[in-house]
Amino acid sequence: MHIDTILSPLELPALARRDLRGTACVVFDILRATSTFVTALHHGAAAIIPVNEIAEAVAMRQAKPELLLAGERDGLRIRAGQSGGVDFDFGNSPREFTPERVRGKTIVSTTTNGTRALSSCAGAKRVLAAAFLNLTATAEFLQREKVAEVLLICAGTGDGVATEDVMAAGAMVELLSARQGVRGTRSDSSEHARQVYVQARTDLTAAIGGSQNGRRLLGLPGISGDVAFCAQADVFNLVAVMQAGGALRRAA
Repeated sequence: MHIDTILSPLELPALARRDLRGTACVVFDILRATSTFVTALHHGAAAIIPVNEIAEAVAMRQAKPELLLAGERDGLRIRAGQSGGVDFDFGNSPREFTPERVRGKTIVSTTTNGTRALSSCAGAKRVLAAAFLNLTATAEFLQREKVAEVLLICAGTGDGVATEDVMAAGAMVELLSARQGVRGTRSDSSEHARQVYVQARTDLTAAIGGSQNGRRLLGLPGISGDVAFCAQADVFNLVAVMQAGGALRRAA
């Protein structure tokens, strides 16, 4: 197994020219899209459908009124003024996605970076959404899959690197490299991510809170608790897998 890592969203367009047929892509958007998707699936959501644009989400709701809409711009829930008249049901806080609200539901989500990172993985053998919340379960799944290459994708912030995503990718590198029976190589970017994680792992909540995204969220009333929530490790034993039609579902 070779472990490669994309540290910046500026690298995503190049994936269209890359042969991913033997690759498992793992997308990290710790604050907060992939943390939210994992939480929603754990709490019983039937599926999450990531889309890039607000208009796509609204059109899907118009075609199927039973769909729930989730998403953010600038960290805040999408409102009617941004969507042409539709207030979204959820923002992008994982703590909103309670069992009572999501059980059995299909949710369409659009976020600033996370959903775009997922869509960039078209053609990959596997596409997974991962977070600190389900890190070990995802690593065990990758080990069982026996793929030739794992590509860890840090969704980032705007066009920039997001430290919390790099830390999560580094944690995955550390976990895969340490697991018994896993042999292979890792790229320089993967080793860099691993070193970032090793330096931060004694207090992930503080490290994530000190990131650009973390500082921003800590300053938003009602959302600041997301930082500590998303820093939790291995609280959910599930794997979020993207299916052929583009929906994320809990792996069987």
